[in-house]
Amino acid sequence: MSKIVDKEERPILSFHKENALKKALARTALALLAGMAGCSHGTSQSAASPSASAGGHKTIGVSIQNREAQFYQDMESGMRGEAAKRGYALIVVDAGRDNAKQQSQVEDFISRRVDAIVLTPYDSAAIGSAITEANSAGIPVFTADIASTSTQGHVVAHIASDNVQGGYQAGTLMCKAVGGSGAVAILDEPEVTSVQDRVRGFRSAIAARCPKLTIVADIDSGGTRDKASSDTGDILQAHRDLKGIFGINDDSALGALAAVRAANMTGKVAVIGYDATPEARSAIGNGEMYGDAIQYPAKIGATTIDTIAAYFAGRKPPAAVKIGVGTFTKSSVGLTSSSP
Repeated sequence: MSKIVDKEERPILSFHKENALKKALARTALALLAGMAGCSHGTSQSAASPSASAGGHKTIGVSIQNREAQFYQDMESGMRGEAAKRGYALIVVDAGRDNAKQQSQVEDFISRRVDAIVLTPYDSAAIGSAITEANSAGIPVFTADIASTSTQGHVVAHIASDNVQGGYQAGTLMCKAVGGSGAVAILDEPEVTSVQDRVRGFRSAIAARCPKLTIVADIDSGGTRDKASSDTGDILQAHRDLKGIFGINDDSALGALAAVRAANMTGKVAVIGYDATPEARSAIGNGEMYGDAIQYPAKIGATTIDTIAAYFAGRKPPAAVKIGVGTFTKSSVGLTSSSP
């Protein structure tokens, strides 16, 4: 009988020990899982931390239609200075006066998931499809110096010189330079919106301040020095009594000056430019050019970044932000004229 009891007790004791061991193993396993979960959660926070801390960090893609131009170099400098103050990163690329290239650059910005895009469109009418792509990707678009004229796409704000006012300044200089009457010509670039404004302002000044002045030619010189020089030669041949030439930028004006020099008419034909680049200032200083409307590209650049910062902060910027334009003549030489 005692053997039977002994045989029965041993299985019961064994069962209790096995059950206790299973419970202990289960508790150990749960503890390990909790520890792993805790480690996993800690890793997740650590990985998310840089992203969270980078929440204030913004990247802005900038496509400039012609980065070689002094004006755009100064504008880029203004952008970079203000971006550095705010901790923004800039990706600046040169469209090289090529609309297809600029469209491709916008697509690259989209793939890199930039926080905003700034464009100085080479083709104001054709840039709309690229702006639409950025809109679809949820990326705000801003334009600087040159506006989009396309019906496609939404631009948050356009930051530029008040080019109508600048053109008026140039027209006023022309009136002073030629004495209020005679024949003058315009070296134009009509597909560019900022140039359209300049020419409108110039014509307005002529009509208001010296109505006896006659605009005998308005030629599309493409904003380039070589073509402006060639076109000026043709204008001088066709209008031997020409008294003045307005170049819509300094490359145009300096191209005109080269043709005027070649025709031995320096001082007889007043040349008015737009931008007051160092080379133009030198020509103005030595009396070969009469004067320039002067923009403040660094301020345009800095103001563009300021406008984007306001947008990031939830404020709605005005659709157009205008920067005033001044004048540069021989009397300005030696004065500080790089900022308003």
